[in-house]
Amino acid sequence: MTGNIPSTALVLVAILKEPRDIEIARMLGWYRIPLRSAPKVVAVDYLAFYQTGAFGAEKWQVKYAAQVLGHELTTRRELFRDESDHPASHLEYYKIQIGPLIELPSPIHAENWKRVTFLYTTGEYLNRASSINDLVLPGEERRHLWQALRDRANQSQQYMPSQMPLEVPDDQLLEVLLGIRPLD
Repeated sequence: MTGNIPSTALVLVAILKEPRDIEIARMLGWYRIPLRSAPKVVAVDYLAFYQTGAFGAEKWQVKYAAQVLGHELTTRRELFRDESDHPASHLEYYKIQIGPLIELPSPIHAENWKRVTFLYTTGEYLNRASSINDLVLPGEERRHLWQALRDRANQSQQYMPSQMPLEVPDDQLLEVLLGIRPLD
């Protein structure tokens, strides 16, 4: 399926470490995030998938997205029942249920952002981006994105209001919280 994401959608750019992860998303309809490294808010409208260096010719790009249908907290043991002896089998993970993969009209390339962590953006920026830098919202739009994420977290009861500041943080902290500062 190929298409655009609604412009007002809240989008979390998530990492696919290996090709097996895209097959799980495609065939089983879910994506996992370890709780210990999860971003502040997983209650978003869409996930966009950043493919790491393990993807060969399709490395370091965002090529697919998927609508988020829901999420739950579970253990790795529940996700991968055939790997019950895995050292991380007892750890908690978000299992994010997703719809069919949507192939973006053209891949979004990493350029200098080879080591991407989670990054929040909107459907509008995702639809017109050609590089990861194009996903970063400027100034006031960044503040609106933060407020939308805070509201979404409160609605989904994912975090207590005291865990997410009411006021928009200063610009440097906001860049870190939204994942828009590349790792060196």
